[in-house]
Amino acid sequence: MDILLPPGQVPSGGAVVNPFVIVDDAAGFVRFVADVFGVEETAEARTPMPDGKLIHAQLRLGTVDVMVADRLDGWPARPALLQVWVTDVAEVQRRAEAHGATTITPPTPFYGQTTLGRLLDPWNTLWWLYSPAPGRPDPTPAWEGGDTTVFSTLDHALRAL
Repeated sequence: MDILLPPGQVPSGGAVVNPFVIVDDAAGFVRFVADVFGVEETAEARTPMPDGKLIHAQLRLGTVDVMVADRLDGWPARPALLQVWVTDVAEVQRRAEAHGATTITPPTPFYGQTTLGRLLDPWNTLWWLYSPAPGRPDPTPAWEGGDTTVFSTLDHALRAL
């Protein structure tokens, strides 16, 4: 028996799994994601409460809906660790920094002919950014004397949180 709904049967062409982020200033988070990744909020999903806080908002990145809500009294913030494939890691980091994010890992050669970069947004969501780098050889692993940037920047960022 299949447990997961087949991707073609997910309503509205969405993904089988979608992240949900709970933060202070959900509307600001939505603007950040829209501006940095060049996507639009799904307007019909926005659900404000009488006090103006958002109990639900969402944006579609590719086939994935990133859902967002404001943290309510007594709720913990639940930022996320998110992986996003982009065309240009450095450009996304530049755009994100202009909106208050911090680059954690600069564009760095990664395995599988990819470039990896990371950023931390003002809501403490850590974004893993990947872009294809066809033809580039894999780096030498850190445990074999290669560059430690990929691990050391992540380790430092997570310990600082």
